Amino acid sequence: MPEGDSIYRAARRLDAALSNRSLQSSDFRLPSYATLNLASQTVSSVISRGKHLLIRVADLSIHTHLSMDGHWDVYATGERWRAPAFKARCVLRNPDFQAVGFDLGFLRVIRTVDEPDAVGHLGPDPLGASWDAEEVHRRLAMMPERPIALTLLDQRVIAGLGNIYRSELLFLLGLHPRTPTGQLPDPVYLVDLAHQLMHANMDRSRRVTTTPPMRDQYWVYGRAGKPCLRCGDTVEHRKLGQPRPPAGARRGADRVPAGRRGPEAGGPRPADGTGQVKTDEHQRAPGAEPCERGIDLNERDLYFCPSCQVDPFA
Repeated sequence: MPEGDSIYRAARRLDAALSNRSLQSSDFRLPSYATLNLASQTVSSVISRGKHLLIRVADLSIHTHLSMDGHWDVYATGERWRAPAFKARCVLRNPDFQAVGFDLGFLRVIRTVDEPDAVGHLGPDPLGASWDAEEVHRRLAMMPERPIALTLLDQRVIAGLGNIYRSELLFLLGLHPRTPTGQLPDPVYLVDLAHQLMHANMDRSRRVTTTPPMRDQYWVYGRAGKPCLRCGDTVEHRKLGQPRPPAGARRGADRVPAGRRGPEAGGPRPADGTGQVKTDEHQRAPGAEPCERGIDLNERDLYFCPSCQVDPFA
């Protein structure tokens, strides 16, 4: 799954191609929005919020999450797409560019004024203008028993961290993934280091966490079975994720709350009268877990050095 710095760069590319320009056409290849037409509407901005991306068009926002395989591409007018057309979920065109969202984890169109309801649950974003380290410290303190490897993937704590950053952060701090969050020796340094790493990579096309940069771009991520770059021991690979609720059970913070159903209930009206904008549903890729609210339920890959990161329960 793309991490926050990747989404930040995607938002900048889209913003440069779309903002302050009127759309010639919009093509939503999803049943809920198939009749929605944003042609002649002006894109005001494109922003990232953790792993979420928001394209603001008139008084609406196209809210997307890439999940595992999604991506937004920008093409010059007439340029051939690099991905198959059947994977496209949203196409936005102006006279100079076309922005295409492929294999999006989910897509929904909401009123821009309702963005706080859509992403307000997220924790501070290290790449956001309103970064607040103290708020992250407060949220860390609320889950002292949870393993730190799960806490770092909880988007309600820090927005934008993913598998790569959590493995690298824990290695750099010498913390085993199972270390309880309440037993962190220096939570202030953890938060500061997360901020530093993401800022160091916000403008790089190739993410690097080793310092100084080495041939290997990561200390441990993706290096299972290879020698640790620090001590020479063998890097290990494990799976760790949030326990899944029973089938049919309410997912709590991971459940997307129902919104209002269109104009008759006070919801948003379509931009051009040709289709209804819905706030109570979104389109998700088949089999995708609800990662847009709280912690991802899927087990994720973890890489660590057993010598540099000693298991506190061993």
